[in-house]
Amino acid sequence: MAPQREWFEKDYYKVLGVSDTATPKEITSAYRKLAKKHHPDTNPGQEEKFKEISAAYDVLNSADTRKEYDEVRTMGPMSGGGGFPGGFGGAGGGGYRVEDVGDLGDIFGSLFGRGGRRGGGRGAPAGTGPQRGSDVETELNLSFEDAVHGVTTSVHLTTDARCHTCSGSGAAPGTHPVSCPRCNGTGSLQDNQGLFSLSQICPQCSGRGTIVTAACPACQGTGIEHRDRAVKVRIPSGVEDGQRIRVKGRGAAGRGNGPSGDLYVVVRVNRHPVFGRKGKNLSLTVPVTYPELVLGTTLTVPTLTDPVTLRIPPGTPSGRTFRVKGRGVPAGKKTTVGDLLVTAEVVVPDTLTDEQRSTVETLAGLLDEAPRDFEGV
Repeated sequence: MAPQREWFEKDYYKVLGVSDTATPKEITSAYRKLAKKHHPDTNPGQEEKFKEISAAYDVLNSADTRKEYDEVRTMGPMSGGGGFPGGFGGAGGGGYRVEDVGDLGDIFGSLFGRGGRRGGGRGAPAGTGPQRGSDVETELNLSFEDAVHGVTTSVHLTTDARCHTCSGSGAAPGTHPVSCPRCNGTGSLQDNQGLFSLSQICPQCSGRGTIVTAACPACQGTGIEHRDRAVKVRIPSGVEDGQRIRVKGRGAAGRGNGPSGDLYVVVRVNRHPVFGRKGKNLSLTVPVTYPELVLGTTLTVPTLTDPVTLRIPPGTPSGRTFRVKGRGVPAGKKTTVGDLLVTAEVVVPDTLTDEQRSTVETLAGLLDEAPRDFEGV
């Protein structure tokens, strides 16, 4: 990502509410909280705030981009230095003052070791052409079984999308964008200043290199419309509650036929009436009687497929957990199958018949007194 003009104007750390020494984990955590709070699908009117949050995360989430941003900040207004070092435009410095340099790619390209530029052809300032769309986040509720086995489904969301009338070109049906006559399709105007050759965004085409002579009536020439759409999503087997699935290129549409952002689907898994889950393992609690624990027994327990037989050895204490290998969450391509963890817990009846009480009292008299040594407690 090339340095953007907004990097001088925006304090992305402040946008996310973190310090400039925040760890990647802290940045991601702050972004998720703010994205959920200001998502336009659940909070109408928060579109601009959500875009600002997403832009900040796009920059700070990448170690390389964050490093460039931090370097740019030392040169801009936020550094307190008043402009570029070396007389590039500081107040009263006598140098050439840069008023509009697009995304600053021409000035900082050499500083960051980049000679190439994106968009608009040779000589165009970086980032002045098509713009990438913003990332979008949504939630998907899944049944326990679908989360375990995996499923292909659709999520419905309202985002910026390519105009269905002009396919994103911005031109009215039957017409096409034409090359900008002022910049000859480059998207930029060159300004020779002796030792330096500065690029300025072409004001006629706004850096796109093309102009629309007849605007599309559906999108007024923007190539973008805000509408509902369904996106097919493949959820892998074994997905866990809260897991974030990335669907590349299915976020908001980019401007000027730029690439779309990514869609992030946060999975919410419903509880199962019988099984619990921890990672790849399933858990199950089965009720047993005191005689079954004392004498031992054989139980038939359910799994996600066929029931299995579990042997309870004599003298098993209540609360003991048995492991049934390979009966947990099905494996993906690079993981092993989880296990089923079965916990045997004795059931104590609430009421007893006279005969049952008499039998229990007789047994209690035959059993040795339970040791109760609380010394040192």
